[in-house]
Amino acid sequence: MTQFNEIYDRACERKGGEANIHILLEEPQSHNALNLLTDDEWLEEFTRKIFQSGFYWSVVNAKWDGFREVFWDFSIDKLLYMSPEMYEQRAQDERIIRNYKKVQSIAINCHMIYELQQEHGSFSSLIANWPSSDIINLWLLLRKRGNRLGGNTGPFALRALGKDTFLLTKDVESYLRANHIIDGGLQSLKSLKAAQQHFNELQQSSGLSMTALSQLIAFSVGDNIIQSS
Repeated sequence: MTQFNEIYDRACERKGGEANIHILLEEPQSHNALNLLTDDEWLEEFTRKIFQSGFYWSVVNAKWDGFREVFWDFSIDKLLYMSPEMYEQRAQDERIIRNYKKVQSIAINCHMIYELQQEHGSFSSLIANWPSSDIINLWLLLRKRGNRLGGNTGPFALRALGKDTFLLTKDVESYLRANHIIDGGLQSLKSLKAAQQHFNELQQSSGLSMTALSQLIAFSVGDNIIQSS
């Protein structure tokens, strides 16, 4: 409990007090809310995060209506029948960001979601039922069976739609290294397991979500910007 208290107190000190911290902390969606998401929404969010990687997010968001038009609102049922030639053609459409390799990821991730639907009833059900105490293996599943969902891309997409997950941002990585929790490559299996174990221990002692714990750690280190209520 001591380590969590130190993180919490440091975050409160740097972010304008305890009341302000509770305003800043996000909460994940419930199991039922995640189950209600359509699998099309997951494909859309994966695609958004893939395109946001390496681009200004504002540029991607400004083009997003165009993406939805070009790719049929990310309907998996429709996209399953899109040929490689159609993807190549649509990768040149001025309504989207024209990056053929990233456009190809839509086809691959569409098929990944479809295959996992067959195994689990729905992709949303798979996500909803996955325990956050083993979230790194969901990251690894997305990385292995999907396309361009490794690193922080998959986890950021999960967080965006409300799955309870910690994130290995620069601030969180800095904390993990400073406390000798990880010492090798950030995305190595050894580091991922060590990070998961540490977050599990923090969760057991605090009762907070992985989302909140990840944010608290980020608030407790790095550049400090005071945000008032």
